[in-house]
Amino acid sequence: MPEQPTVTPAADKLREAVAAGFPTAVADLSALVRIPSVSWDGFDHAHVRASAEAVAALAEGTGVFDEVEIVQVPIAEGGPLGLPAVIATRAARNGRPTILLYAHHDVQPPGDDDAWESTPYEPTLRGERLYGRGAADDKAGVMAHIGAIRALVDVEGGDPDVGLVLFAEGEEEFGSRSLPEILRRYRDKLAADVMVVADSGNWDLETPALTIALRGAVAFNLRVTTLEHANHSGMMGGAVPDAPMAAIQLLNTLWNPDGSVAVKGLTSHAESTPEYGEEKLREESGLLDSVTPIGSGEILHRLWYQPAITVTGMDIPSIKNASNTLVPSVRVRLSSRVAPGQTWQEALAAIEAHLHANVPHGARIEIEDLDHGNPFLVDTSGWAAADALGTMTEAFGKEAVEIGAGGSIPFIADLVEMFPGAQILITGVEDPDSRPHSPNESVHLPTFQRAILAEALLLARLNARSGE
Repeated sequence: MPEQPTVTPAADKLREAVAAGFPTAVADLSALVRIPSVSWDGFDHAHVRASAEAVAALAEGTGVFDEVEIVQVPIAEGGPLGLPAVIATRAARNGRPTILLYAHHDVQPPGDDDAWESTPYEPTLRGERLYGRGAADDKAGVMAHIGAIRALVDVEGGDPDVGLVLFAEGEEEFGSRSLPEILRRYRDKLAADVMVVADSGNWDLETPALTIALRGAVAFNLRVTTLEHANHSGMMGGAVPDAPMAAIQLLNTLWNPDGSVAVKGLTSHAESTPEYGEEKLREESGLLDSVTPIGSGEILHRLWYQPAITVTGMDIPSIKNASNTLVPSVRVRLSSRVAPGQTWQEALAAIEAHLHANVPHGARIEIEDLDHGNPFLVDTSGWAAADALGTMTEAFGKEAVEIGAGGSIPFIADLVEMFPGAQILITGVEDPDSRPHSPNESVHLPTFQRAILAEALLLARLNARSGE
């Protein structure tokens, strides 16, 4: 295909259109945040349906799609239904490429309400940041797509040539369990030359970034059992191992004294990283002054290219309900990040072997409720990556950079397997203080506006791109 210009045609008009439409984009984002669309078990999934309906209405409102539908398919043949996703499609005209725009409309649980400075599902503006669960991850991604399409229509008219697919998933935060079946059933509708996954972040508030590396993930519940029933801790304590003690001893074997992962068989990826010091780590993570970082090597290498294991939850009697009792069984949620270059299957096998080899006191362990996904390295040699970096630089006024990410987007490996010819671009609206998955999640509104503009510029370039 011919080379694209370094400046997007009609860039000034697109900038004006994005600015004019931005208050509406923020209002629509706020409306989505008010829907508590938590996809986890134990939450009311009617809210996820309501969120899907709201996204479908936004897609319909752009006026450009040939078809907008809410889809819901079984997780596996004969199994329970997954959660509703939105697929909106518009066929390409006049030999133009097709671009798929992905985001997810489901959100994480709110967590501890007391840790929020405002109500999780009531969007709240403080300074230049809009706070609320999903404000950044990933309803801002949904609205970046909608806002970019609206700007393109405003400038180019309601009948653009570029092919468009909007895919808003409804269970990304719960493992994308029905996604493989959605990809299989709707493969023809989802096929595209370029796929933009708006579920990542930027280097900082001023510097846009294209994510080129993601760690994979293996997460599961580990049940540790030592007793058939509870016992009085005074009568049996000191001779009978309780489950919390066994679990703590077992978990402690997962890390070396410096906090790096001690599981034999988990590998790292050899890759250089930008400069990023301990002071920046402390600033962005909220690390207490008295607490030292963990691991070894360059900090970004630890975050992007090394494995990590985290305890994200534990079922054990609360202090309020504690009694003088030896607890017979506990359940722990373990989340492991897998470095690029290793499959989730290899990582799981290594972790399982380690756990079984280090069980204390002959305790019984069981692994349940597995979620997984492979790591991913983006091929940035294609024209789409060059266009994306160029439009980001235009929109932000600062040269875009390529970054890795410590988090996981497991389904990207599924996209690559299903659509091997597509060029994958991982973008996003988050910044280091967005705190996705945490209390006080937020989106920085000026960054949000620039992200919409960057995508609108990209759509405009594709709309003008001729065939071979």
